[in-house]
Amino acid sequence: MKKVLIIGNMGYIGPLVKDQLLNNRTDYILEGFDLGLFGHCLFGASSLPEISLKKQYFGDVRKFPAEILQGIDSVIYLAAISNDPMGKEFETLTHEINHQACFEIAKQAKERGVRNFVLASSCSVYGAGGTEAKKETDPIAPLSAYAVSKVEAEKSLQTIADSNFIVTCLRFATACGDSPRLRLDLILNDFVATAILKNEISILSDGTPLRPLIHVKDMSRALEWGINRESKDGTHFLVLNAGSNRWNFSVLELANLVSEVLGGVKISINKEAPPDKRSYKVNFDLFESLAGNFACKEDIRETILHLAESIKKSGFNQKDFYQSDLIRLNVLRKMRAKNII
Repeated sequence: MKKVLIIGNMGYIGPLVKDQLLNNRTDYILEGFDLGLFGHCLFGASSLPEISLKKQYFGDVRKFPAEILQGIDSVIYLAAISNDPMGKEFETLTHEINHQACFEIAKQAKERGVRNFVLASSCSVYGAGGTEAKKETDPIAPLSAYAVSKVEAEKSLQTIADSNFIVTCLRFATACGDSPRLRLDLILNDFVATAILKNEISILSDGTPLRPLIHVKDMSRALEWGINRESKDGTHFLVLNAGSNRWNFSVLELANLVSEVLGGVKISINKEAPPDKRSYKVNFDLFESLAGNFACKEDIRETILHLAESIKKSGFNQKDFYQSDLIRLNVLRKMRAKNII
């Protein structure tokens, strides 16, 4: 049996990771640790995804109870203040959760014999990357507190990785796709939601920035690969771009694709917008060569159609969804007002 602790499991990605692990093998024992900030943000779910876990712990990663690591074989670290707008408004919290707490928990995990530690990092570390697809060996240029926090976490984790403590930092492309805890503050999900609810796609930039995407199901496959990775030829520490070369798009290309799949939705572009320096194309050759059957499988058109169907079936009709809890910044603001964070 393999005992896995998923830290930050009650967000957008966690429920899909749980499904991937439990549906793929019968020898996983899964436990979760989460503060529960987004636990109520269920979308079209008939029950709590966490009921199928062996245990669910509640707490703040900044005050992590190290004793729950005893007997754990692998740790997946998903906990994060997880995009640029949230990182800008909650910069100190971003550093504390994304970097400091991650590193402290990793050290505690190593002390207690955990074998694999997997960090959900981000391709946003490439920042102003230009049009040439970035490889793991290329220079990074983080432009936000969120991206900087991921860089610092990677650097810290490298200092403690060894043949007995295998660390994998997966630099994920921008997440998308349906989830029991859907987020609409992600570019593809935003475009699909506005197309369904407003019959229009609004591009806030000039449409030229480049973004790679990855379905949350494919993220989950990559994370499963990470918790089972063995150290070969000194790869006890590995930073890896996680995504698919087929899923690199400009913002305008992505909007056009959503419009086409959903029947010709109107697209508006903010031609007066200042240039968005956050533009990067990413090379995923190394991931695809290493991950084997755990490489990306999802189809972009099917992703759009399934997400649109999910929104329609849910009955969600809040056109101004930017004020809803499907935008995670709104949740953080509410929790701050209640002194929970």
